[in-house]
Amino acid sequence: MNIKSNKILIVTSRFYSEISASLEKECIAVINEHGLDYDIIDVPGAFEVPAVISHASKSNKFIGYIALGCVIRGETSHYDYVCNESARALMQLSLEGLPIGYGILTCENKAQALVRSGVEGLNKGKAATLACIRIIEVIKDLEK
Repeated sequence: MNIKSNKILIVTSRFYSEISASLEKECIAVINEHGLDYDIIDVPGAFEVPAVISHASKSNKFIGYIALGCVIRGETSHYDYVCNESARALMQLSLEGLPIGYGILTCENKAQALVRSGVEGLNKGKAATLACIRIIEVIKDLEK
């Protein structure tokens, strides 16, 4: 990574804004604890997250990326398409060398999402950020 930055890009789906805000709050706390900086870009839904990360990666402004959001199962197959394709695209970007923390919740109902976005230890925004920071460290070590 030939990047002279200490900035992480957070891309947040705002479809379920209450849940996304909680994920983002914990994400920012971890970034701050590690002495890093961040930018935030909001997108309408989880499906748009990978495209923004892909485009942002071309700028060389960021050392890592965090994908945040929530998809809750509804009555149609739309849930499956959004979950599968956003996860597939983010995995492809990570295989291309981008450090990405995956914090997009895929839940059966809102109650599950609230548990996974709460501050009582299950917050996936925090977990995704820690994962991203660890991958940044691993990539730096491998490039030595």
